[in-house]
Amino acid sequence: MKKHYRSENNCLNCGTTLDGKFCHNCGQENLEIKESFGHMMNHAISDYFHFDHQFFHTLKPLLIKPGYLTNEYMAGKRAQYLHPVKMYIFISLVYFVLLFQSGHEKVKTVPVAVKPGIKGLVIDSLNKQIAQDPDLSAVEKKQIQKKVTQYGGGLVAVTEDADSSTSKTGLFSKKDTSYSQYLKEQQQLPANQRDGFFKMQARKKIISYRQKYGDRSKEVFFDEFKHNIPKMMFLMLPLFALILKVTFSNNKKFYVEHLIYTFHLHCFLFIFLAMIMLLELIIPAAWVISDWINFGAFIYIIWYIFRSLKQVYHRSSLRTISKMIGMSIMYFIVFIFCVSTVLLITGLLAA
Repeated sequence: MKKHYRSENNCLNCGTTLDGKFCHNCGQENLEIKESFGHMMNHAISDYFHFDHQFFHTLKPLLIKPGYLTNEYMAGKRAQYLHPVKMYIFISLVYFVLLFQSGHEKVKTVPVAVKPGIKGLVIDSLNKQIAQDPDLSAVEKKQIQKKVTQYGGGLVAVTEDADSSTSKTGLFSKKDTSYSQYLKEQQQLPANQRDGFFKMQARKKIISYRQKYGDRSKEVFFDEFKHNIPKMMFLMLPLFALILKVTFSNNKKFYVEHLIYTFHLHCFLFIFLAMIMLLELIIPAAWVISDWINFGAFIYIIWYIFRSLKQVYHRSSLRTISKMIGMSIMYFIVFIFCVSTVLLITGLLAA
């Protein structure tokens, strides 16, 4: 449908004199104000598919051309690709939705005595039920079916309620009814066996969780922690860019250039891992290829990071590998720090 442009050459948004169909000052298109419903919908759909076109035009080089998008962006070729920040927000939203939807009830297996004559029937029946369970991923189905075969049909799959899964070890193990009772028990212990300050604060929060949520306290806590992971990633991104700036300091790149590469790399990781998750959901557990898929994905991710670093920072293969090793160690330390920070914040702000 043809667009209706105004004959006047003044921008209705900012008043700038126009030389073409778009304002060079604010970017607004010089369309007629009074347009039909059809023109309005056409304009909206065109904007949507412009984003759609940009996304799919960006997707191919993102997945198979390591470092290409970063080099294109830094060279000023940006109009045909999604902006790195906009792309990260969209892809991370899809990835974490998929990640969080993979949760399900825990399943445990209990060995029971089964007569030899009906073992085959029990194995077939259990494997069929496991394969049809919509709440289990392909990997989990495979693991449970291995146990069924291992015990020769002497297994009964039982759904384990999260309430009954309270740890026998760790912070959630003790059944203190109140914080005052916990302090009283601590006073009775020798000084060298008492909990430290941070563990006492953690116990205080856990008792508060237990009083509020009962046996679901552990489940609720880790569910809240899980939903804080996207926030943690926003903390990780600038820190990872700082690691890159330190690691490749001789390249004399600005911090924002490292940040652009960081956004592109994490966009690749999120969308690639999301594709692997979807693939594992589609492939039947009986095919037993999930381990090979995960191994292949791991190899590709390592190669992708190596290749992208080589393309963006222009180092030799050997030098790139050495930089990757140092960068990975620093990233692991930062990751542990961020996870600990999010755990602490989850405990302090919740309950």
